[in-house]
Amino acid sequence: MRHQVAGKILGRDSSHRKALFRNLVRELYIHERIETTEAKARAIRGEAEKLITKAKRGVAEGGNRVHAQRQVVAVLNDKTVAKKVFDEFAPRFADRNGGYTRMIKLGKRQGDAADMVILELVD
Repeated sequence: MRHQVAGKILGRDSSHRKALFRNLVRELYIHERIETTEAKARAIRGEAEKLITKAKRGVAEGGNRVHAQRQVVAVLNDKTVAKKVFDEFAPRFADRNGGYTRMIKLGKRQGDAADMVILELVD
């Protein structure tokens, strides 16, 4: 039984999984839309939304922007993408309380019949 076992393992060890999640979130922020498997999209969706919320708190009046930026850079490993999150996404989603991403189902992948989705940031 898998009682109280949190998170998706996706058949990878912890360092590989962490790198995969970072890369997928970074690509989502760069392109604002990625095509991936449904399992991977569900796994990164929460992390991607948490970083935008963190950026919103840093940009908000009275928020500590420097601390929030350092936390976002620590996850993304890319200062330019972190800057985009603070300068573009935080103001864009300022009036929205969560739900920054959308999943559109595409069907099965030809090779292995994996469920494919488009994960995108809402407008």
